[in-house]
Amino acid sequence: MNWRIKPLDEILATAEKKSLHRSLSAFQLMMMGVGAIIGTGIFVLTAEAAQKAGPGMMVSFVIAGFVCAVAALCYAELASMVPVSGSAYTYSYAVLGELVAWVVGWALILEYAVAASAVSVGWSNYFVGLVERSLGLDIPDALSKGPFAGGIMNVPAAVIALLVTTLLVLGTRESARINAVLVLIKVAALTVFVILAIPVVNGDNFEPFSPNGFWDASGLGIAGAAASIFFAYVGFDAVSTAAEETKNPQRNVPLGLIGSLAICTVFYLLVATGVVGSVGAQPVVDPTGQAIAPGSPAMAEACALPANADQLVCSGEPLAQVLDQLGWKTMSQLIGLAAFLALPSVILMMLFGQTRIFFVMARDRLLPFSDSLSKVHPRYGTPYVVTIITGLAVTVFSAFFPVGVLADISNSGTLFAFLAVSIGVMVLRVRDPGRHRPFHTPAIWLVGPLALLGCGFLFFSLPPATQLTFVYWTLAGLVVYLLYGFRNSPLAGRNGGV
Repeated sequence: MNWRIKPLDEILATAEKKSLHRSLSAFQLMMMGVGAIIGTGIFVLTAEAAQKAGPGMMVSFVIAGFVCAVAALCYAELASMVPVSGSAYTYSYAVLGELVAWVVGWALILEYAVAASAVSVGWSNYFVGLVERSLGLDIPDALSKGPFAGGIMNVPAAVIALLVTTLLVLGTRESARINAVLVLIKVAALTVFVILAIPVVNGDNFEPFSPNGFWDASGLGIAGAAASIFFAYVGFDAVSTAAEETKNPQRNVPLGLIGSLAICTVFYLLVATGVVGSVGAQPVVDPTGQAIAPGSPAMAEACALPANADQLVCSGEPLAQVLDQLGWKTMSQLIGLAAFLALPSVILMMLFGQTRIFFVMARDRLLPFSDSLSKVHPRYGTPYVVTIITGLAVTVFSAFFPVGVLADISNSGTLFAFLAVSIGVMVLRVRDPGRHRPFHTPAIWLVGPLALLGCGFLFFSLPPATQLTFVYWTLAGLVVYLLYGFRNSPLAGRNGGV
């Protein structure tokens, strides 16, 4: 059976023929990573994690961070060896073959596009709260929430998605410079939160520590929260998609990956401690005493009750609400302002990663209309066609779907891609041990299997409906591949068969 493996040397040669401009430094990559990682996961999904695990979400952050750490080490080795756009898709093409690469690329489309939509909804939550508290205006739910929460369309989320798409079309360097400023704003905001919340931590707020247990088939518990909060770490792999636009990628890509993940992990643990310890984070339950699934109509109804109005788990802007409850009204406003200003940088990085995956798949002629999709703008030097298409799709998703559901769906695609990378780095160690590796994953035969098992564990900790959505998406992708990519691939005539 021939798996249509595309040699690494050929991938590098293809990239040189139709390449993107190298302009990014190690610092810019690290800022891109921090910009992509710190965002909706910590500013918004903290409430969802609390609903699933209560104070046990502290452990959830550790589990998700550990899985990301071992996956990052695998990513760093492959990214340093294959410094071209495409991330896990390109790595899989070189190691596991075209069919697996297609499924990975298709999963990455799900990851980045849906993630950008989730962050857009998270930004909308803070925008609405900021406007209503600062200006005393009441923005109707019909225009600020999707149908899941009794609204019609989330207009602010749709607008920000379109604005970020426009910015990304204008150029990578310009986007990176703006992103660096926004990253500093986010880091400053989280630092202020930690300084104000940690001193008033009350040990009693950590009891009961795990009200929903460790694992539940419905996606609740510490494991379910880890699977959701995994979204808070997603983004570091977007650094690897920028490899083709990076100066000295063999050195700078691993630095960007590992450095950004380390910075964010420290922040997350401090922020989570402040949230849980200062105001408490117990889940809302139904009349039978069972925790309600976050993002569901039942959850929206429960949070509409006056008794639950001030519950952390019902907040769309949990960090701002914590400071508000602690009496720091002005600082609460500033946290909301920081999220308002900074979350667009996460949308930018998610869209950046998505368009680069699309671009490389089109350049490999695996997508219909490949010539049009792989066009680079003559003035701005960006893949503008795929950027516009992706931006429009993100706009639609963000306008009508809830943040938690979007985040879980995005995680399913991410976990599959990470799983493929974990396998790929081990296979390549056996198949091509002599190839130059600027970055070696330490203890690969321990780290690789841990990444593989960790990704599998988190995937099966997601809600069953999310797992099913991923299966349907994958099947749809296979249909597209069999009808078009399989026949039109440059490798078809060379070593046909799958």
